[in-house]
Formats: sequence, C-alpha cells, structure tokens
Amino acid sequence: MTTTKADAPAKVNLTLHVTGQREDGYHLLDSLVVFVDVADHLTATHADDLTLTVSGPFAQGVPVDDTNLMMRAAQTLRTARGISAGAAMTLVKNLPHAAGIGSGSSDAAATLGMLAALWDVKPLAADVPEVLALGADVPVCRHAPNAVRMSEIGEVLTPIPPLPAFALVLVRPPIDVPTGAVFDGLATKHGASMSPLPAGLGFAGFVDWLKAQRNDLQPPAELIAPQIAATIAALSALPDVAFAGMSGSGATCFAVVQELDAARRVAGAMQAAHPNWWIVPADVL
Repeated sequence: MTTTKADAPAKVNLTLHVTGQREDGYHLLDSLVVFVDVADHLTATHADDLTLTVSGPFAQGVPVDDTNLMMRAAQTLRTARGISAGAAMTLVKNLPHAAGIGSGSSDAAATLGMLAALWDVKPLAADVPEVLALGADVPVCRHAPNAVRMSEIGEVLTPIPPLPAFALVLVRPPIDVPTGAVFDGLATKHGASMSPLPAGLGFAGFVDWLKAQRNDLQPPAELIAPQIAATIAALSALPDVAFAGMSGSGATCFAVVQELDAARRVAGAMQAAHPNWWIVPADVL
C-alpha cells in the first residue's frame, strides 16, 4: 500500500507592506517570505474516499470535514485533474492556528504536492486560479521551501537574491488577533512597496535592509494586543537578537539571529520567562 509524506513548514513574513486595496476588498501586499524547519507532518495512503485524521499538540479544534483546507485542496486537485481517487490523510499538527505563520495554508499547499505524487498526476502550479482560490497564502506556500517575494493579493511570486545564513526564534503569545480587525486598523492602505533587496548581502547588511522595511499590520495588531509589542521588545533586548518583528497579521513574533545556537539561547531565555508559550528556535530553509 503506497504512502506519500510531506512537511508543511511555517511561513514567516519578514516584511509585509500593504500597498493598496482592490475594489473587491482584497488588499495588495508586498512581502519577503521565508520558511523554517518547524512544520506540520502529513501522510496520505490510497483509499476509496477522502478522509483526514488529525493528531499533535495543536490538533484540538481542527475540523476533518470539507471545511478543512487540506480536504478542500484534495477536492481541488481531483476536480482539476478529473479523477475520482481517494486518500486517507493524516496530519500531525505542530503549528499553532491563526498565528500569522500560514499554518492551514501550508497544510493545503503540501497536500496538493503530496496527493499529486500519490495519484500520479501533474501538480498544480502555484500561480493557477484554483490554488489562489484556496487562500491568499496558499500560492506562496506552494513555493516552499524557497524564500520568495510575494506581491499583489498573494499570487505574484518573484525570485529573490540568495539570502545570507541566519536562524529565527518564533514566539507566539497566548492571544488571538483577528485578521479583519487588524486590516481595519491600518492607518493607510496605500503604503510604499519594499525597497529592492540587493544581491550579495551578508548578515549585517541583510539586517540593515530589514530594519528599513515594515510590517504595516504590526501597529494595528499591537493596539489590539499590546502583548505583541511587549514580546518584540523582550526579544530585541536579548544580546543575540539582531532584529525582531511580527509575522503576518500576528500574533507570532520572530527574532533574527545569526545561527541556530543563538536561536536556542534566545528561545531558552524566552521560555524561562514564559513557560507556557509556544517558543521554538528554527533554521531558515
């Protein structure tokens, strides 16, 4: 019995500029996205029907019916390729929900690749309308593990120059930040795009470039949840941290450090202060 496996890595928006809003309400974005080695784990085995079983530390509350993005992705691939095959899918949910790190979107993107291999059909490209219809973050997650510039409503993916080696610490305070409320709190929805990312940057140069960019969703998120600002300040105060910010619409915050050993030290210090928070050191893929 053939089984295929896939990892769905966490997506981190190191920058997120809001550059406009379309008439249909979708916001235009400009973001540098990287992926890390902290991931959900997926498997799929041939079956008559489509089913999903969920386990792991964040399994609670994950639906297993057609409202789940993995199930929707499977149906999307079946429809696009005109097949009736089924699959028994499992998900080990290691990534927190609604945390600004593309958890469900990454699962859906990984499902598309995993089931294409299981069913021996051509995968769906990241830029086709069917993939974007699954969610604005699904196309960029189909691009994992490669860092990429994401723009427009999420469907325009542009290669970037190679990034220097670095690691991240992901910290999610135990708070929920509604995405809609964050966008509604924007001071302006027509900000400037990211600055061009120069080629050949070393770690210090890359950090300097990062500091000159923005996450436009961070200020309104901090108004809703002041714990985000406090977390970023706590990370920034640690000696190994070169830069700290917020990913996506929150509430996950990140610290940029030069190497994984430094990430482990930072994660340890934060965990000691907040033993019940989700805090992980992560290598950038």
